[in-house]
Amino acid sequence: MNTIIPAPLRGTLVISIIGLSTAVLFIPLICLAILKIAIPWKASRSVCTRILIHISTLWVYINSQTFSLLLPTRWEVRGGERLSPKGWYLVLCNHQSWVDILALQKELRGKVPFLKFFLKQQLIWVPVMGIAWWALDFPFMKRYKKEYILKYPHKKGKDLEATRKACEKFRTSPVSVMNFVEGTRFTPKKHLWQKSPFTGLLRPKAAGTAFVLSAMGDQMDQIVDVTIAYPKGIPTFWQFICGKTPLIRMHIRTLPIHAKLRGDYFNDTDFRETFQQTLNGLWLEKEKRLMEMQQEIWRDPDQIKMEAA
Repeated sequence: MNTIIPAPLRGTLVISIIGLSTAVLFIPLICLAILKIAIPWKASRSVCTRILIHISTLWVYINSQTFSLLLPTRWEVRGGERLSPKGWYLVLCNHQSWVDILALQKELRGKVPFLKFFLKQQLIWVPVMGIAWWALDFPFMKRYKKEYILKYPHKKGKDLEATRKACEKFRTSPVSVMNFVEGTRFTPKKHLWQKSPFTGLLRPKAAGTAFVLSAMGDQMDQIVDVTIAYPKGIPTFWQFICGKTPLIRMHIRTLPIHAKLRGDYFNDTDFRETFQQTLNGLWLEKEKRLMEMQQEIWRDPDQIKMEAA
């Protein structure tokens, strides 16, 4: 069925299903979000949050089933067998398309706690959605520009303090904090402007990652390192839902969070340099993995080493 439907019709059908499920589930989600604002008791708010996450997880499930039934996309996924919905994870991933988010939600659903994305502070004012993101405990990050800090010195550090408070909400129940380390989607133009030393990747930004690890303390003990590849070309959202993405590959691995990865990134120069080197090393490994995943046949790295020997 998913191979005979014309592309525009398929895209219209997929987006209609997503729109319908969003409209149906959004009503109880917003009602619970408003209730959560009105309730002063932490225990009751916690119950609301759990129900909100179940509603959002159902939305992700409907989307994933729609993709599986209506799209001819072939998914090749390796790793992630030891993940648990009861764990505390920092998820790091390369970023090439809005499809990345849908792919992560599809493949990590049920394997890790519901993904929470860092959002800019201004997005809390987005009509309706801002309330939903707040109710789901998505962390809002406030960033002051250097010019603003020079003009208002007393605001220095307030942005980090707000982010730390957002992270403290994650101490009561398992969470997966999602971070696109590059800060933006990869494009050849951005790659050239950055003078990125990596092939197919932008420079990783260490500050946000270091801060989350510091704010969460010992409770967050694993990094989920995800690499996404589109061997037939990076798709737009419309191309994806029209079935014009024949293959998506994803590699998932877990890394321990050692004590040396926790420290004061903003005031400790030695720690900052060490952390940046560690993240750059991780990105060098991701670059090699991404190049392997772009090949016609995705071979196991151990097999390649044996052939080289």
